[in-house]
Amino acid sequence: MKVGLEIHQQLDTREKLFCACPTTPAPAKPDYEFRRVLRATKSELGVVDPAAQFEEVRRRVYVYQGFRDHTCLVEMDEEPPHELNMEALEIGLMCAMLLGARPVDEVVVMRKTVIDGSNTSGFQRTALIALGGGIKLGDKTIGISTVCLEEDAARLVSTDTSTGVVTYRLDRLGVPLIEISTKPDITTPEEAGAAAYEIGKILRRLRRVKRGLGTIRQDINVSVEGGARIEVKGVQELSLIPKVVSFEVKRQEGLLKLREELRRRVSSVIVSDPVDLTSVFEDTHSNTIKQGLKSGGGVFGVRIEGFSGYFKFEVAPGRRFGSELADYARQIAGVGGLFHSDELPAYGVTQEEVDAVRRKLCCRDADGFILVVAERTRAERALGVVAKRCTQAIEGVVEETRAAQPDGTTRFLRPMPGSARMYPETDVPYVRVTSETLRRLKSAIPPPLEELESRLVSLKVSSELAKQAVESEWLNVLETMLAEAPEAAQLLCAVLTQDVRELSREGVGVDELSDQVVLELLRGAVRRGLLRDQVKQALRLVATSSRSVGEALEEVSSATISLDELDAIIESVIDSNKQLISARGAEAFKPLMGDVMKLVRGRAPGSVVSQRLAQKLRERTERVSTQG
Repeated sequence: MKVGLEIHQQLDTREKLFCACPTTPAPAKPDYEFRRVLRATKSELGVVDPAAQFEEVRRRVYVYQGFRDHTCLVEMDEEPPHELNMEALEIGLMCAMLLGARPVDEVVVMRKTVIDGSNTSGFQRTALIALGGGIKLGDKTIGISTVCLEEDAARLVSTDTSTGVVTYRLDRLGVPLIEISTKPDITTPEEAGAAAYEIGKILRRLRRVKRGLGTIRQDINVSVEGGARIEVKGVQELSLIPKVVSFEVKRQEGLLKLREELRRRVSSVIVSDPVDLTSVFEDTHSNTIKQGLKSGGGVFGVRIEGFSGYFKFEVAPGRRFGSELADYARQIAGVGGLFHSDELPAYGVTQEEVDAVRRKLCCRDADGFILVVAERTRAERALGVVAKRCTQAIEGVVEETRAAQPDGTTRFLRPMPGSARMYPETDVPYVRVTSETLRRLKSAIPPPLEELESRLVSLKVSSELAKQAVESEWLNVLETMLAEAPEAAQLLCAVLTQDVRELSREGVGVDELSDQVVLELLRGAVRRGLLRDQVKQALRLVATSSRSVGEALEEVSSATISLDELDAIIESVIDSNKQLISARGAEAFKPLMGDVMKLVRGRAPGSVVSQRLAQKLRERTERVSTQG
């Protein structure tokens, strides 16, 4: 197997790549909308890109949501792009240096044809900024092919398959991205995950990249011997990379096994023309077919010679070839799915109906069939796509672009783009990269993260917590606070790693808070000498209510309880757990401590609570023993 990665990371710049709009997310409600229909056109070489042609065939209408303070005429494609964002270019060049890549002498912005609606113009702007380099994985070097700077796509809101209307938000369109492409030097799923992790470390070292879900995406190119290059788009979780690679390798190996099975039975796969089979299902009990007929559709089918038994062929664990075909039908023709002969009778379709279909399609014992329920044009388009994919099955693996799923599987997305979809952007001036610029940027590269980790350990932070803090998405906040309050290193690391993670798991939107808000809260907490639990509670209040940082800090500060109040809570918990204390004695301390801390809710230090509880528990145990 061979694997190559494409890492796309949003850069944390003030402005977008080709205009002055901010790169922060817009409010939920858009200020205006407009519609577009995108069409494929020939390249400068006179060739229509297959991926663009595929998107045009889908006949979709795109609705774009705009925002007065986050989008402008550039995003609407009503105004030429402005000059390249130099802040983004400098961050990209620093990243290239860390990768050992060779910066180009002149940055030329290109247009890359994309008409899936994610760009209003029908193309994405991208620029090559460096070549070569590599990352070390033990004794092995994974080569870097290219480092590019490009604009992010619009954010998908919804897709209505019944009408073909797709809605996008424009606030993300144009946000600067750095794209790092490796050579196909990766040879195991685990190596793919490790390579992505190492590249992520380099990006975090820059301290100039955005954080949070959706700000970094990995595309994976996978091939096996005898197979073909498959590009898997949109892997957002680092932990998912090995799973996606493993699945895709098994899927390709499964398709190669299917090829060999088919070749033993037939020399080529022949598919009949579509046949209208609606009359067969006039009195059907299948709810799916009845609903399709009620909506004005019909039942259409094709015979696929020699294919009996191969629709249920398992191409990967839990994935059959029939499922692959259904993906093609859904993506290209917009139908809900399909029926195949290996799964019928089922879903309300009877054996009598299956026999009637086989007679109408003139199927022999070794032949299979595919049924689609839709209006004629859409059904025939779906069957045409399925027929083509079945004939290709005897060739093995087909080059294509697939989408990663949350469980690590992949599904068909679109054909693989061609090589003729890139051409120069005539509206953006070239940018010279001088040796003076490179020298200046090299001296501005932040120190390695390992240095920060060592410093945290020297400030009495455990090595495990220090590592978590350095890998945290709040790295910039941590470094700023350490410069101001190094004595609070333990508190800062614990809050920005463990407590933030716990709040996120509870559904508290801490990740949506800006760096400035969290900085303000931590500064106030350190100044007031708040406890860790109080800082956590203040974060919760700011993230879940309309309280300002000052109001949240004041509320948790005033909530500190006296020793008398603490003793009363402890006595109450002890009284409620007499049987537990009687049965376990001093060993009852741990569960009682948990109950007390839930009631105290960060209003007293854990050390004080522990001391007072131990004392009260000892007194109660001794009193019971004396009375006994």
